[in-house]
Amino acid sequence: MLSNATKVSLSKFMTKLLRHTPEQYGLILDPEDGSCTLDDLLSVLVKAPRWSEVTVGDIQQVVASCEKQRFEINGDRIKARYGHSHTKITYDPGTPPSTLYHGTHTGVLSVILEEGLQSMGRQYVHLSEGTHFASLAGSRRGKLILLTVDTISAGQMGVTFYCAGNEVWLADPIPASCLKVYTPL
Repeated sequence: MLSNATKVSLSKFMTKLLRHTPEQYGLILDPEDGSCTLDDLLSVLVKAPRWSEVTVGDIQQVVASCEKQRFEINGDRIKARYGHSHTKITYDPGTPPSTLYHGTHTGVLSVILEEGLQSMGRQYVHLSEGTHFASLAGSRRGKLILLTVDTISAGQMGVTFYCAGNEVWLADPIPASCLKVYTPL
């Protein structure tokens, strides 16, 4: 069984491979859904000296224990659910709940409330059905601020939403008029 620190480290490397720079390591992802076989991922991982002993079981352990549910295994294939910065992954449009959440920090709040939510180097804006995942994402860079997104208004303004699974939604840029600072009841 991997230690928590090792799982975090392996998760970060898997993120790099499956979300950002697969081509740098010779990993070829399916252009439709961004997946590859577990064996292909494993063959790339074991080439790195730190991960020469890693197994498919270790990969499965990382996927199962990832609090943010970044990865998905389906049969013998694995993919990152969201967060891609390489070739655009295709998702089917969906109808989200009327309110979604976005975690950010105080340092960028004024810009977001003026310009709206942008994908910021990723392919989509990341949103959550609940405050838990939004809080995890937003607390990394400063004092956490949660925003609510009025998805009905955004949809009427032409924003398309995509379900990435496990309460995570992706979207086109969100206009500022569809955002409010979340204040718990």
